[in-house]
This record gives sequence, structure tokens and C-alpha cells, in this order.
Amino acid sequence: MSNQNANLQWKEQFELELKEGILDFWLKHSIDDINGGFVGEVRRDLTVIEYAPKSLVLNTRILWTFSVAYRLYQKSEYLTMAQRAYHYLNDHFIDCANGGLYWMLNARGEPLETKKQIYGQAFAIYAFSEYYRAVQDETALAQAIELFQLLEQHGYDINYKGYIEALSIDWEDTDDLSLSDKDLNEKKSMNTHLHIMEAYTNLYRVWPSEPLSAKLRELIEITIENIVDSESGHFFLFFDEQWNSQSAHVSYGHDIEGSWLLVEAAEVLGDVILLERVKHTALQMAEAVLLRGIDVDGALFNEAEHGQIIDDHKDWWPQAEAVVGFYNAYQLTNDDRFLNAAKSAWDFIDKYLIDRQYGEWYWSVTRDGTPSDNLQKISAWKCPYHNSRMCFEMLLRL
Repeated sequence: MSNQNANLQWKEQFELELKEGILDFWLKHSIDDINGGFVGEVRRDLTVIEYAPKSLVLNTRILWTFSVAYRLYQKSEYLTMAQRAYHYLNDHFIDCANGGLYWMLNARGEPLETKKQIYGQAFAIYAFSEYYRAVQDETALAQAIELFQLLEQHGYDINYKGYIEALSIDWEDTDDLSLSDKDLNEKKSMNTHLHIMEAYTNLYRVWPSEPLSAKLRELIEITIENIVDSESGHFFLFFDEQWNSQSAHVSYGHDIEGSWLLVEAAEVLGDVILLERVKHTALQMAEAVLLRGIDVDGALFNEAEHGQIIDDHKDWWPQAEAVVGFYNAYQLTNDDRFLNAAKSAWDFIDKYLIDRQYGEWYWSVTRDGTPSDNLQKISAWKCPYHNSRMCFEMLLRL
């Protein structure tokens, strides 16, 4: 089969999964007809958890996903979903008194966790800027710019650069820093910086201002110089204020995701010299994951520490990121090892992670391909972002 025919076949698979597997699931099963917006949790057998809280991450990622879908396909049902998410964020998540958005609401849409988690603010920038790209709503663009300014005013570390993990409701210091119970309660993290960079990249597409340009460039440089371990090619994950690493964990999914998001950021910024530095780092990261992070079945392990695998489950999102990250490395090098790794990751998803009975993807499978004991199909962190973005990216790249 020629490369052209193979790419066409691959594109058809991604588009089918995107439209009928992912987007249709969210159209059918995420709407909250009782309380408005979207339900906070749905189990994989489609049981709705009625009183589940509603997270900023879930709602901004729904807005981003369906904004992209509408921009690409112009289907009215995608616009309706994007509008529903946009209005719910405005009506319930935005803190009108202090600015920014709450981290968590209860099922009725009332503030539950009011801290300003910088990761969450970044996803709001990402979503609002994408909504603007889709529908040219100037208010959404203004909101994204205002959030950028709030992050720079309150979240930026003027002494050591980078961004503090979280602040209180009124943007003061807080001891409650961590994203989730899986994360260390440290001042700075790889994850937050990665997604601020992603958000600023998307905002720069529609608002290429000098202040944003300077901050995006600095974020790319911080990532290369402080967050990527230049020896191993893996991300450090948690830091104190002065960028001293506080963890020896390796997250293979974040490594491969970061490798392509770095390249995207530098390409959008348009700095040719910086882009060459970024490509070198990105390929080092992709190579490290290829050598140390892949199981014999072609799927990514979750985590390692000191060279030993400490979590051999295969969560849904690292596999999605592996498809894009390895394909990005292939595009940079023409090295078939990366192409084969991307294909193997997709084959694993297709065989083990897609739920053929109820739709969407399982949260995780064990090493033998059995769905794990995590039952969530929709939740604060189980969103349509990683897998839809994989499809969007691969359709564009192919």
C-alpha cells in the first residue's frame, strides 16, 4: 500500500472515531438537563452520578473540544455544545468579584472549591481563545486576554520566573496548591507550565501581542532549561520556587505530549532560532519515551521512577498523546521508528481502549488489556480533550 493510500485509510479511521466514537458520545451522554451545563460524572456503564461536582477542567475542555469541532465541520450540534459550555462557564464558574474562575462547583452549579488554580485558568484561556477562533465572539477573546493579564499579575514569580500552582479566591497565597490527590503540594509543576504554554500558544494565534510574545518565549525557555532533564530527556514533575526538582517520577504521557506541544508553541511564536533549539529537545524527549516508556504491545506505561516501572497500567490519555507525539517526531526526522510507534499506539487504542459497547474510551486498561477498576467515563479529569485533540491533530498532519 502506498503512503498516500495508507494515510487516507488512517485519516478515515481518525475521523470516524472522532465523530461517531467521541463527539457523539458527549452529545448524547454529557448534558445535565436537571441542573444545567454538563453532568459531573458518568460511569462506564452510563450510570449518571447525580450529585457529582462539576470541575473547571471538564467544562473548559468541553468548550475547547466542541469549538474546534464546529470550526472544522460547521455542524450546528457542535456549535450548540460549545455555546452551552461557554454560557455555563460565564454563568457559574466566573468569579465576578475577584476575577478568574472557580476550581470546582457542586452539582447545582454553586462554588465548591473557590481557589484560583492556575492550571484551570490556563484551560479557560485555551477554551475562550478557541471559542473565539470558532465563532469570532469578541467577548470571549477579551475574556482570554483578561485572564492572561490576571495570571501575569498574580500568578507569575517575579524572582525566579514561572508560575505558582494556586492562589486563594482573591489571588493571595494559599497552602492548598496541588491539582489533585495524585500531585505533590509544591509551588510549581511541569503540568501547570505545560498547559499555560499551550494556552498562551492558542491565544497568540488570535492575539499576537508583544506582551504575550515575550511570555510565550519565556515559557518555552523555562521548559527547556528548567523542566526538561537535559541528561535523560524526561520532564521533572514538581519543583520548589527556585526550580529545584522535588520528585524522581517519570510520566511518559507528559513527556511525549510535551515534545509536540513545545514544537507547536515555537512554530506559532515564529522564532526560527528558538524553534531549532526546541526541535532538538523535542526529539530527545521522544527518543527517551521510545527507548524506555513503551511496552511490548506498543502502548505507553504510565510512570517510572529510578529506571523502574511503577505504574504499568495504560491510561487513555498517554496513548492518545503517543500517537501525536511520535508522529510529530516522525515529521521532524523521517525516522520510521517514530512512525511505527505512532501506529502501534493507535492500534493499541483501537484494540483495547475504545469501549465498543457503551462508547468513548475506558479510563485505563491493565497490562493484559482488561479495563481497570476506574469506572469513570466522564469526570473532573475524564474529558473529551486528549482523544479528540489526537484526532484533530492527526487529521491536520495527515
